[in-house]
This record gives sequence, structure tokens and C-alpha cells, in this order.
Amino acid sequence: MDFKTSNEETKTGIYLMQEGNEEPFNIRLHLAKDILTIQEQDVICVSGEPFYSSERTVTIRRQTIGGFGLSIKGGAEHKIPVVISKISKEQKAELSGLLFIGDGILQINGINVRSYRHEEVVQVLRNAGEEVTLTVSFLKKTPAFLKLPLCEDCTCIPSDQSSGTSSPLCDSGLHLNYHPNNTDTLSCSSWPTSPGLRWEKRWVDLRLIPLLHSRLSQYIPGSDVSRKNAFQVIAVDGVCSGVIQFPTAEECLDWLQAIASNISSLTKHNVKKINRNFPVNQQIIYMGWVDEKEQDSVQDRMYSPKFLALRGSSLFKFSAPPVTTWDWTRAEKSFTVYEIMCKILKDSDLLDKRKHCFSVQTESGEDMFFSVELECELLIWEKAFQMATFLEVERIQCKTYACIMESHLMGLTIDFGMGFVCFDAASKAVLWRYKFSQLKGSSDDGKSKIKFLFQNQDSKSIEAKVIKFDGCLMLHARK
Repeated sequence: MDFKTSNEETKTGIYLMQEGNEEPFNIRLHLAKDILTIQEQDVICVSGEPFYSSERTVTIRRQTIGGFGLSIKGGAEHKIPVVISKISKEQKAELSGLLFIGDGILQINGINVRSYRHEEVVQVLRNAGEEVTLTVSFLKKTPAFLKLPLCEDCTCIPSDQSSGTSSPLCDSGLHLNYHPNNTDTLSCSSWPTSPGLRWEKRWVDLRLIPLLHSRLSQYIPGSDVSRKNAFQVIAVDGVCSGVIQFPTAEECLDWLQAIASNISSLTKHNVKKINRNFPVNQQIIYMGWVDEKEQDSVQDRMYSPKFLALRGSSLFKFSAPPVTTWDWTRAEKSFTVYEIMCKILKDSDLLDKRKHCFSVQTESGEDMFFSVELECELLIWEKAFQMATFLEVERIQCKTYACIMESHLMGLTIDFGMGFVCFDAASKAVLWRYKFSQLKGSSDDGKSKIKFLFQNQDSKSIEAKVIKFDGCLMLHARK
């Protein structure tokens, strides 16, 4: 069940959520521009005494037709109290505001039946007489396999889904003294009311997840194993949504993309505000969560969340988003963008089951591997890294490196306007000069040696130049 309003940033739907080893339970998601609201169903007192009680006491009478008009499931053998799974249509109107599908029966005429088995509860009800007083409480986390029907307006309509044929639990219809030829009608006055009190089943807020700097995760924490049609949202303060489960892969992806889009919009807005405090050459170009593959990973902790930021000439890696100016000085690591190389990993380059991955090779030759949740996030990162590198190269205009060619100490200048210039380090005499347009290819040995292939403008022939650098210079030359 899902619908969109005219505002594309808003979505609402009813799905399942699981926390730890508990059974999944029904929740309603509401996505707004800056917050994800997770709601659970509960029964609350809406009139009468101004207090909230999780338990209700209701007295009902056995009817000529339909008995008590209730069906129940569960019991101690299933590790839950007996639960009201169906209310017949005839009795539903009379019980409005008294009993609800999903109510757990705690006491029958004062007898505590919380730990009774299913058949034991059935016997107590059969022997309860013409009038029975039930103490009930709505079980918000009734196991999902009860398949209680849900509607957007919170009314629960009995359906065949709540019958024993579709559930592993027993379903007892307590329609005692029923005879198909009996045409007596039910008397409204025969159903007692709860004096002065009225309850309603409503969706109430369970958790609010602020989306700014929140992160999404389809994977089991620390691993490369993706959950099937499920993900969780973790707020910047660590509050977790729980694992939200969807019936289809399409719905799961749709929600992932919608939440990711809202997070991205909030991040862009936040970056604009932060950049007001930074000079032009120190502007933030990118901020976002990634998962980094651990260098010395163990099987249950292969990945850990990191926060990357491209600002000015540097790539920063944090364990949490930087909030204050002081936070920027406490990054785990930082790198100069023109001295590192980013590579988007194709399917054949992937290290494990994680998709949407990229690597960053540093000036020391170290490789760092990261993954993001969605392909669109990967494209945003790639575009941002290219922009950061371009802006820094445009700012510095040229860079000169020491190198060795044919056993002689040389200098190699890479000029944004002129191209490549190689000169003798002692005499400063220019040995060769090529424009960027003349570079037709390059290769390296992965350590310190790089080979350039330039095309001679006059003869159109290819001329090879082999230069030896240290690791960091080679990486820049390759870029």
C-alpha cells in the first residue's frame, strides 16, 4: 500500500519492520522533505478519563447467533498470548471502540491466561457462561504471520487471510450455540458499553529519523551480504530505523531512491550554508556517507561507515560528518586531490558481492576501496571528484616535478595552458615540449616509471618518452 502526493518529496506506505531477533511487525512510513517518520499501530483512549492504559476491560454476552463473535489465534505454544484475529461483521459495529483485531487476551473473568495454550483458552471461554469479562491489550508487535489485514484508515476488515488455512497458528471460532437455520437478529442493547471510555486504533509515532546526514544501508552491518528487499536508515546521532522490509524489489528501490534524493537535497542546502564561511578556494564540493573496506578485515567486519568530503584541494575522510570548523582539523585522513587517483570499479573489478564501488589510490600507492548504496550516488561522487580535480588544476595552473630520464636529473612541468615541458634540472634547458592534444597514451609499471606517447605535429609519428618518478609524482603524471 503506497501513494504519492503532489509533492514528490512525500511518500506514505505500510510495510514490515524487524528489530533484532523479534518477529516483524507492521509499521507505516511517512517520508517528508527532512524527516522519515515511522509509526506503529496502537489502541489509545480517546474519551473518558485523561489517562492512557495499555489494558482494557470489556464485558460481552454470548449471542444466539455467532456466540461471542470472535476468532482467536496463538497461545503459549507459539510464544504469544491468544490474539483476537477476527470479529464477525455483525458484531463489529457493536464492538467498535471496545475490542480490536490484534488485541491479546490477558484475562478471562479474572483468570490470568497470558501463559495459557490455545486449547486451554478455548476451554475457559466455552465454560465462561453467558457473559464474559475480558482484559485485553493491543499487541503492537503481533507476529507478521498472523496476517492481520491493514487499511490506511486503520479499520481492520475481517478476511479469509485471518483464517487457519493461511496461518500456521490454530484459529478457533468461538461461535457457540450457532445454528445455520436460526434467523434471530442481534440486539444492540445486548452488547455492553464501556462507561465513559472509548478507544481507537491509531497510528502513533514510533521513531523520527532526521534525514540530514542520515545514511542508508541495504547490507548486513560490516558485510557484503545484501538484505532481500530491505534496508535501514541510520540518523547522524546513531538512531536506527530498524530493518524495513518491502514486498518487492521494485518498492524497496523506489523508497531507497526517494530517501536518498531527500538526503542529497538536504546535503546540498547545508553545503551552501557552510560554504558562506569558507573562501572560494576552500569551498565544499561533495559530502556523503560511504562504506570503506577494512584493510585487515575479518569475516564479520569487512566494511565500516565513513564520511567523505571534497573541500578545496583536499579529500577528507571522517568517522562522522564535520559540524564545526574544528572538526575539519580532526579528519582521520586527508589527501590532495591532484595527487590521488579515483577509479570507478566495473563488475569485473569488484572485490566481493558489494556493488557501486570505487577505489582511491593515494600518493603512497595505498589503495582504499569504498562502496555506496545506489548507482546515482556513485555518479554524484565521480562527477564531484572530477570537478574538484579540475578546479584545483585550474587554480594552480602548473606544477613542476623532479624526475629522472636516461640517468639524468630532469624537471617535468605540467602547465594547464601549455602542456608538458621537460627540462634539464642543472641548465634549465628545455629538452622537449608537447601540448595536451599531442598526448596519445601513457602506461606505467605501477611503481615509479611512466611512459608517455606523444604525436609529433609535423611528422605525425609517435614519440615515446620514459620518465622515472617517485610514487606520488607518477600518480599525478598519470592523471
